[in-house]
Amino acid sequence: MRRSEHKRADPDLGVLSGRTLFSLQRELFTKMGEQGHPGLRPRHGAVLAYLDAEGSRATELAAQSGQHKQVIGTLVDELVTLGYVERQPDPADRRAKLIVPTGKGLDGMAKSDAILAELEAEHAKAVGEEAYAEFKRVFRLVAERQTGERRA
Repeated sequence: MRRSEHKRADPDLGVLSGRTLFSLQRELFTKMGEQGHPGLRPRHGAVLAYLDAEGSRATELAAQSGQHKQVIGTLVDELVTLGYVERQPDPADRRAKLIVPTGKGLDGMAKSDAILAELEAEHAKAVGEEAYAEFKRVFRLVAERQTGERRA
């Protein structure tokens, strides 16, 4: 069997993860557009997926998303322009700014959470609740091992 035939028959973790991520993003952002958020793009997830409702520092968002702070700054600029977030002074440190979701941002975050929960429920129904729960448990362990992160 040639290597390319083997990769198609038994794709590696990178291929499976990539396929899953890109398909999930395509479906999520298509549905987000249908639900009133057509300007959001997958790249905005590096901010919105990690943003606290009370606000987060750009450095925290960069660390959690694995993106450079400059990339987060550019994404925040885009999200400010789109009306999803605003920069506010951090009450804990006057030199720092918090990235805070607006009402539109909170709505988008809630809709995203609901869409993802729906997609997960569909997968669980398709493969079985127990199998899906075990898949998520093991995938979380693999992701933690790969990234060097450990859950508290």
